Amino acid sequence: MPIKYLHTMVRVKDLDASIDFYKKLGLIERRRIDHEGGRFTLVFLCPPGMEDGHADVELTYNWDGDDALPGDSRHFGHLAYTVENIYDMCQSLMDQGVTINRPPRDGHMAFVRSPDNISVELLQEGDALPEQEPWASMENTGHW
Repeated sequence: MPIKYLHTMVRVKDLDASIDFYKKLGLIERRRIDHEGGRFTLVFLCPPGMEDGHADVELTYNWDGDDALPGDSRHFGHLAYTVENIYDMCQSLMDQGVTINRPPRDGHMAFVRSPDNISVELLQEGDALPEQEPWASMENTGHW
């Protein structure tokens, strides 16, 4: 039986800050569910034009807090998105106050992190762009 990608779920501590971050990446809110009984909110975001529910990030916000278990950082790896121009995307994110943790020195790949330390990989669509400054000589910042 074939399988298909539905979404990646990440737990968030500040729903508004997290939504703001993913919107800076260019995602749009597709659906929201407030579950009174379970005291949580689910927010589904996706790239424009992909509202079919097969490329979602599901943000899970527990109303009463969500402290990780001891030793459980809740990290699962990373989310990955292709972008039309990695330099333009990184500049846009920087202009909006997002730290570029791994700059696109190679014209192909960059990493940023959400307010909840979820790594997001940005990949240049198609072939890598020619190396250019200031990106080519920019150092990493923090972890990615």
